[in-house]
Amino acid sequence: MIGGQLGSILNATANSSFDDQVYELVSQIPKGRVTTYGTIAALCGKPHAARIVGGIAHFGPSELPWQRVVKAGGRLAEGFPGGVDGHRQVLEAEGVEVRNHKVANFKQIYWDGRDV
Repeated sequence: MIGGQLGSILNATANSSFDDQVYELVSQIPKGRVTTYGTIAALCGKPHAARIVGGIAHFGPSELPWQRVVKAGGRLAEGFPGGVDGHRQVLEAEGVEVRNHKVANFKQIYWDGRDV
């Protein structure tokens, strides 16, 4: 059961589109933290929709912090504007360390949505 502010966000968006739920959650990811496409999908109630979240990210509003959404295990996304190098550059500009196309300290900076 999800409670707190995250529960309120998801309840408020329960009647909105899946896209809108994704946008709302992505907007909440703190600077210097990352989460995965799968985590976003699961928080929106569709745990097997990671690829759909990736598609939403690819075509979603550019003002959202999509750079903070990575693939499973902290891997950078090839579909990010500029590819994995573009993804690396914007993450590093936020202070996120990247090595070999992966977030170096993924487990330490992983955002699970609980502190929204």
